[in-house]
Parts: sequence; C-alpha cells; structure tokens
Amino acid sequence: MIRLVIVDDHPIVRGGLRDTFAGSDDIVVVGEAADGAEGISRATLLSADVVLMDLRMPGMDGVAATAALREHSPSARVLILTTFDSESDVLPAIEAGAIGYLLKDALPDELMRAVRAAARGESVLAPSVTQQLLGQIRKPGPGALTDREREVLQLVANGSSNREVASALFIGEASIKTHLQHIYDKFGVRDRASAVAEGYRRRLLT
Repeated sequence: MIRLVIVDDHPIVRGGLRDTFAGSDDIVVVGEAADGAEGISRATLLSADVVLMDLRMPGMDGVAATAALREHSPSARVLILTTFDSESDVLPAIEAGAIGYLLKDALPDELMRAVRAAARGESVLAPSVTQQLLGQIRKPGPGALTDREREVLQLVANGSSNREVASALFIGEASIKTHLQHIYDKFGVRDRASAVAEGYRRRLLT
C-alpha cells in the first residue's frame, strides 16, 4: 500500500482528496495537515511514501516544507498540488525537491496515477508546468551570446576587420561595434583578442 499524507490549509479540499482516494485498492490516506510544519511532522511520524502538498499556506509554505521534508524524510516523495502554475511558483518547488507538480483541476484518475508514479520515483508534471520548465531551459543563461553575436565573434576570430564582418553579415559597421561591446560585457573582457580567447575557452568557436 502507498501511504499518503495530504497537506492543505483548506479542510474542504482535504476532505475531497480523502474521498478521492477512499476507493483505491493500493493508496491509503494515513494523515492530513493544515500547514507545512504540521505536514513535515505527520509525514515523518507516519512514514509517508507520498505527500500531496499545497503551495500557499499560512506559516510554513509548500516550498519550505518540501525542502525540509527532503532532509527529514528523504524517502517521502513530495507531489505539489496547487492552483498556481507561474514560473515563480513552479521553479522553486521543483528546486526544493518536489518530484511532481499538478494543478487542482486534475481529474481523480490523474491524481491516482500521479501518486502511484511518485511512489515509484517517477516525475509527474501538469502540461502547463512542463512548458514553464522548457521555457526556462531554453532561456539563454547569464553571459550567453546571441546567434548574431556568435557569428560576429567567429568572423573576428577568423581575422576579419569590423568592416569585413559588417560586409559579410550585410549590416552596418556601427552594429558590429555594438555587438562586440555586448560580447565584451558578457565575457568580462576589454578587447577583441581577449574576447576571441574567451570564445575558444567556452568552446563557442571553431
């Protein structure tokens, strides 16, 4: 049996979730909690396999509780269940150690499948949450060059002057100077030679 603890500050929500799992043959709700601190205590005391965790609660919220639970009871899998799916909600929860992130409009069958998957150590994400994470992964990191900046740097590394780079890319020479300044700023360097050296160090140049 999968031992489940429900953590949500709304009694009606907890009651609805408890009823959802009442007919399951392999999931049993062993405890409930109204905030994060109580959730940690209940999950640890009751040896929960999966914790269904709300995000926004008075006192200790779901993110802090998830992080603390990963330390106190690392075998318990935290599955976030909330109405919020913005990047500022999703990323901290995943980084805190949640194995999954679902929204409260999920169907009962989806919830049961998610709890079973979490118990097996598998990640479960709502579609909108998946999009948030993919968007974050695709976002250029600090110091990352744009495609145009990489083109400029490659031509400079090949020995081209600003005028030759501008001609090759069909843009103005002033634009090349602007691109180079952006490259210098991102790399923390002051001249072309240092920028090229840094480009090779980062394996951006061929």
